[in-house]
Amino acid sequence: MLFIAFAWIFVLLLGGGLALDQTLTGLVKSNFDYQLNYMLTAMVASAEIGPEGEVFFSRPLGDQRFMEPNSGLYWQISGQGHDEYPSRSLWDRTLKLKGDHFDNQPHIYDTKQFEGEPLRVIERSVILPGSNTSWQFAVAAARTDVDAQILRIRAILIWSFVVLGLGLIAMAVAQTYYGLGPLRRVRQAIARLREESGSQLTEPLPLEVQPLVLELNELLAHSERQAQEARTHAGNLAHALKTPLTVITNAATAHADDLADTVRREALVMRRQVDHHLARARAVGRRAIGQSRATLGDSVEAVVRAVERLYPDTRLDLDGNRDAQVAIERQDLDEVLGNLIENAAKYGGGSVFITMEAATSDTRYCDIWIEDDGMGIPEIARDQLFTRGARLDTGKPGTGLGLAIVRDVAELYGGSIALGESEDLGGLLVTLRLPRARVK
Repeated sequence: MLFIAFAWIFVLLLGGGLALDQTLTGLVKSNFDYQLNYMLTAMVASAEIGPEGEVFFSRPLGDQRFMEPNSGLYWQISGQGHDEYPSRSLWDRTLKLKGDHFDNQPHIYDTKQFEGEPLRVIERSVILPGSNTSWQFAVAAARTDVDAQILRIRAILIWSFVVLGLGLIAMAVAQTYYGLGPLRRVRQAIARLREESGSQLTEPLPLEVQPLVLELNELLAHSERQAQEARTHAGNLAHALKTPLTVITNAATAHADDLADTVRREALVMRRQVDHHLARARAVGRRAIGQSRATLGDSVEAVVRAVERLYPDTRLDLDGNRDAQVAIERQDLDEVLGNLIENAAKYGGGSVFITMEAATSDTRYCDIWIEDDGMGIPEIARDQLFTRGARLDTGKPGTGLGLAIVRDVAELYGGSIALGESEDLGGLLVTLRLPRARVK
């Protein structure tokens, strides 16, 4: 920001300074030339031809400097075949005029024909009444005064623009320093937050950075929630493994006769717990990657094909919007639907009906209904199924972690799961609610 500001200040001041210099020096030179032209016009108006064809002035020129030798202001009249007619101020010098052509209009130029005295000369060719000679009228003035004025003007411009540039640079530095002050305060607040182990930025900050502070507090809260989930997850796993390990340790210490059976039984319990927590950890990790998106029809059809191979005698029917998209990773969606559809095929009576994007009053969510024609589950026992390891039918193989994992994964993505009774098939109705994916 400062580099760009300095560059623009330099470019603009340089361009403005050059333009102003050209304007002011042009005015000084224009005024100087106007005075020379005025004197030349007076010379031409006063000039007459004498009896012998010589030129003379009918009245003297008004400027006294023409009478003073080497005064810096001179005039001269030249004509072919005639002697030079110079002003007294030229003394013993002569102006070398460009008389090889006819100048109908005044012609102005600079010359250094007098050593140490640069001149500005105005010439004009005139044919006077009563003479056929082309007379060259010229007025010359030393450039000393006008050059001194130009130097003074340029000195004033340079110093003025230097001061102006330094002032603008100082203002840009101050503006940048104070303008970025709120960000420095945010940085200091974050540093104090880290040192004091806080969770939110609570000190008052300028309005300009309040949106940043709000987003930062949301990020901190999100990180704190993830850290809390990780701590809770680790604590749950430790607690779940503690009891089986205690049982195995006690059996081994007592040299129990059924030690092998105890180890196998408790190892199976620990395996179920580890599987559950690993599934939950994978879901948490994938959720943190970013905005998830999965097409419901692709996942349902893939799961149905797999379940049909496991339960070839079960009929699985699909209905609804296959293009519906939900905000969940495809792998997690497959795992959730796989648990629910496999359970429906395993415990149902041979028919499973799956409705994708069922009608719901909340358009932010997408409901998936999975119905079977089995015996159903009494309402009083439905909540029990979401407990890790809980099983109502122990005659069929399973770990009892399916619905618990489904509930945890759905809740991680902001969804939910509910159990009910199917009106059409008479068995269990599972309603899986997942948030819709945002429209790109």
